[in-house]
Amino acid sequence: MQNNNGLLRYLSLAPVLLTLFLVAIAVLMIYINYFYPDLLFHPMPNQ
Repeated sequence: MQNNNGLLRYLSLAPVLLTLFLVAIAVLMIYINYFYPDLLFHPMPNQ
């Protein structure tokens, strides 16, 4: 039964790591969008 304990610990750790990763990505995107507001849209250059 000791092997099952490691599996349960991994399954409880994975959502926490995924949440931290998604929060970090969201903060990074907000940070970039705050300093460079129009980079998410990639407008076509005028020719």
